[in-house]
Amino acid sequence: MPGFWSLLTSNPNYRYTWMGQVVSEVGDHFNSIAVLSLTLHLTGSGLAVGGVMIARTLPAILAGPVAGVALDRFDRRKIMLASDILRAVIALAFILILRFEQRWLLYLLSGLLVFASPFFTSGRSAVLPRITSPEELHTANALTQTTAWLTLSIGTLLGGVSTMKFGYEWAFVANAVSFIFSAWAIWHLRTPEGHFRPERKLVAHPKFREFRKDLNETFSYMRSTPLIFAIGMAYVGWASGGGAAQILFTLFGELVFQRGSAGIGIIWSAAGVGLVIGGVLAHRAGKRLSFRGYKNAISIGYFMHGLAYIFYALMPTIWLAALCIGISRIAMGSNNVLNRTMLLTHVPDRLRGRIFSTTEMMLNAMMMVSMGAASVATGHLPIRTIGVIAGCFSASTSIFWLWADLAGKLPEPPREEEPEQEDYESAVTPG
Repeated sequence: MPGFWSLLTSNPNYRYTWMGQVVSEVGDHFNSIAVLSLTLHLTGSGLAVGGVMIARTLPAILAGPVAGVALDRFDRRKIMLASDILRAVIALAFILILRFEQRWLLYLLSGLLVFASPFFTSGRSAVLPRITSPEELHTANALTQTTAWLTLSIGTLLGGVSTMKFGYEWAFVANAVSFIFSAWAIWHLRTPEGHFRPERKLVAHPKFREFRKDLNETFSYMRSTPLIFAIGMAYVGWASGGGAAQILFTLFGELVFQRGSAGIGIIWSAAGVGLVIGGVLAHRAGKRLSFRGYKNAISIGYFMHGLAYIFYALMPTIWLAALCIGISRIAMGSNNVLNRTMLLTHVPDRLRGRIFSTTEMMLNAMMMVSMGAASVATGHLPIRTIGVIAGCFSASTSIFWLWADLAGKLPEPPREEEPEQEDYESAVTPG
């Protein structure tokens, strides 16, 4: 199994994907820090921060089914390109908020930006087995996830500091430019077949009943494959507390520790560092773990994550809190890499776009519920108390996973072989 550097130097397709990911995700975090800080400064309300976070989650839920079906019908590379270009325009439009200071613009633009995202993120996951060999796949998955978390660490820290120094407009422009760079990188992806369409028959004129059939096929597959369903439900269990964390990071940085946008950046940066470490550990462990070892590691990881988050909520200083959140995210980073490797190696190509978008949709739906509950709770409970409750919810995921495993409900599904390429010259694809 190759290492990270070997993969980047030997696989041009993956190298371009990775380069685009680095730049665009750093830009994403510039935007996130700027928007959350701007919201709090314009409104002074934790409830408003929660509203923006929900506006950055609900559209992803609505887009999930559409993105999944589109990615399993049409050329995934073209869909990713369209997503990048659209997001660049929306990211630049955030400057309007600085001119008009209207709260509804925060919600609208955040929602539009997030609606376009699943078409790219699920597409990137779906094409990964197409641009890597079976021997490279686990390493590519680990590097993709680790990079996402490294950019989280770098992007949030730089975003917080630069927003304080250069202002919000700088962050929004940087985000727009990052999407243009990502589109340039994705444009360079190539396959011997000359396309990135999935391995399935396409219909010339898709109708609603075909869309519904695709969705039904997705849910039938998940119901008949307990491990895949369990991974989706584990995302839901984590999000029951993880959604609240998205709001609490802002409130802890700005209000509890009174460090402003730099405080938000410190906490998010610590989370990113922890996720990177977890990703590296999972990459190494994934080479040696048996299927039994994988299931045990997932149960332990969710418990460690929740417990460390509880301690984070109780720490008296921002640096001790950052340490605890880093430990929490080491466990989550490891779990995420291991789970996604299972999805990549067991889900067939014809379903891969829909499975990734569906699991993301499940996660985002619970994130929205958790964020909404935490937002309302800020008016009734101390912020630290909400953090403890969120940690308990996330830790409970380990109990349900362990029960399912001990009850024999998590057998390993068969691995899917990549099918032969079909002739798509006559298939209809978007222009």
